[in-house]
Amino acid sequence: MSIPKEPRQLMINLMYLVLTALLALNVSNEILNAFKTLSVSIDRSNQSIEQKTNEVYQMIKENENAPGQAEKVRPYREKADEVVKQADEMVKYLNDWKRRVVMEAGGYSHEDSTMPDKMDNIDATTLLLVEKKGGDTLKAKIQALREFFLQQVNPADTAAMAKTLPLAVKPAVKNDHNPKADWNIENFEHMPAVASLALFSKFQNDVRSSQQLIINKLFQEAHLKDIKFDTIGAVALPTTTYALEGQKIEAAIMLAAFNKANRPEVKVMAGGGTTKPAANGVVPWETVAKGTGLQTVRGQITLKTEGEPIVRDWKFEYMVGSTGASMQLDKMNVFYIGVDNPVTVAAAGYSVEDVSLDIPGAKIRDSSVKGHYNIRVDKPGKVEVGIMARTQDKSLKKVGSMEVRVKRIPDPVVKIGGIPGGNMEAAKFRIQIAPIAVLESFEFAASFRIVSFTYSMLPRGKDIIGPFTDDNSKGCRFSDVANIAKAQQMARPGDKVFIENIKAIGPDGQTRTLGQIVLSLF
Repeated sequence: MSIPKEPRQLMINLMYLVLTALLALNVSNEILNAFKTLSVSIDRSNQSIEQKTNEVYQMIKENENAPGQAEKVRPYREKADEVVKQADEMVKYLNDWKRRVVMEAGGYSHEDSTMPDKMDNIDATTLLLVEKKGGDTLKAKIQALREFFLQQVNPADTAAMAKTLPLAVKPAVKNDHNPKADWNIENFEHMPAVASLALFSKFQNDVRSSQQLIINKLFQEAHLKDIKFDTIGAVALPTTTYALEGQKIEAAIMLAAFNKANRPEVKVMAGGGTTKPAANGVVPWETVAKGTGLQTVRGQITLKTEGEPIVRDWKFEYMVGSTGASMQLDKMNVFYIGVDNPVTVAAAGYSVEDVSLDIPGAKIRDSSVKGHYNIRVDKPGKVEVGIMARTQDKSLKKVGSMEVRVKRIPDPVVKIGGIPGGNMEAAKFRIQIAPIAVLESFEFAASFRIVSFTYSMLPRGKDIIGPFTDDNSKGCRFSDVANIAKAQQMARPGDKVFIENIKAIGPDGQTRTLGQIVLSLF
């Protein structure tokens, strides 16, 4: 474009260029906020990538400490150490550039912020990275770190890795604004401060992503996915820990951590020291249960490694029992009518979940504990208890039985004021509420309710008062009958009190006639 010779036209052209530049520099708040959001989002992504990379890095270091792996893993761990160090230094270097740009643009918006106060400032990046050539140093560091990363992998994989490695310097494009294709001008000239922070975060993302690729590649090259042990120990897992004599006992014997590429061998001490190879890391073993009581099986497992073979002892135990079934009465040697009678049932060779009871005429309720039941009976005499077990074909089989006597609950003792009769202070008697029926030395939680009695009193030197009857199916108290209550309050030293014809109902629902209470007041 030729320069106009007329001063007026020259002035018009210059004004047009200035206006165009001003319009171009008028960056909207929406765009600035978008760069701000982008920068924060990339920083969060970087933290996530760094965490995942660190997990693989820690696995490399742990695998180096595994038995027989140190010499194999150490070279890759040393490379991983240097990769992590160089990546951390580069991220720190880019953080320092963020700080320099923000301070040049006028500082942070507030004390806890990572954003510049003047997000639209375009002079800071131009001064620091274009005019002062700071971009040249940044570009050189990025290229050097990329070359370092590529040098850490197997040379045969370098070309393929170079195509996928995110960290790279994209050449600048030549145009009218940037005729020399200057990388600094293309990336930083007249760039708003907040946009430069997003770009530096993007460079950090490239560093962390490239670091992750290299660390993963080093992990693979060490072939540690084939065998990785935190600790090594032999494990023998029997399919059952209880069997009847003659039944089959099976077990799986293995290392706590194993791999398909390395096949351990197991030696069983029983049976002449038989040695068996593993299939997919597991050695199947079986025998027939013999004898009775606790049986122990021992052996060794050997794993071949690049160093010395790893040998570990193993053992497991199982119980051999004989057929039979039993029921234990948990409280008494009889069943009592009207209360829950707890029992415990077991059958040799059967799980407690498969054992049940069959008692004609009785109610059987499961307890909260397997193998325990509560039995309710309602007639005195004897019951035949059948112990049933569910077999492998799901049918019920009677595996034992026993005869149990059924009794009524014994009669309670009637008391008042804690005594069954005898001497009592008159003042103490006057505050008594009612006689009670007490079961003494009885294992079950059972109670009786007094439903009727007669009351009479012989005052000293006077005629007898009563008898008065208290008859209440819900329970009797002295205050239920006015004559009884009045006579009780008249009681004085030297009087005698007679409580007779006492009847009570127990847990079995039957009414019983109990003894009498005779009190001598003093």
